[in-house]
Amino acid sequence: MFVLASGSPRRKELLQQIGCDFRISVSHAEEATDSSQLPESLVVQNACAKALAVAKESGDVPVLGADTVVVLDGQIYGKPVDEGDARRMLGALEGRTHLVLTGIAFVRGGEVFSEAVATEVKFGSMSEEEIAGYVATGEPLDKAGAYAVQGRAAAFIEGIRGSYSNVVGLPLHAVRLLAGKAGVDLYGNHGEGFAGR
Repeated sequence: MFVLASGSPRRKELLQQIGCDFRISVSHAEEATDSSQLPESLVVQNACAKALAVAKESGDVPVLGADTVVVLDGQIYGKPVDEGDARRMLGALEGRTHLVLTGIAFVRGGEVFSEAVATEVKFGSMSEEEIAGYVATGEPLDKAGAYAVQGRAAAFIEGIRGSYSNVVGLPLHAVRLLAGKAGVDLYGNHGEGFAGR
């Protein structure tokens, strides 16, 4: 059993997909947005802050925090503030390859274990009409980089190099390995020893 310090339905679904034994406690830690920091450092810092905030109230139960951003030409693209911002982001991403970075952190017994995972995503070309139509669906408005790879945006993505689940919001392979380093049992009674194989 562990605690997921996130209200993201996508992260919840990913952990359920692989049979994890967890509960959710949404972190209210303030996210750092310092543009002078390397994106890899920023996502790890935010993941740690989220996990540590929840760990104060979780007793001895380990906590998993995560933070995902889209990076293009060194610029971080978080969640758009409105439809115009979403159109601007998608206009920048279309026809190009960008990075999706997720920082993950386990807090267990006062110790912090963390890392950043990067995935390359190549967008195909999109017309202004296609971008406007996609934004009008409302799907991009609460997503880093203004798109959901597991949603309608899949039609615009030419290729992915790296972890698909990272682009959704949580790199499951890296989470499993980091849990091993932190001594966290992801599966509890659900896995019937799966975590130890």
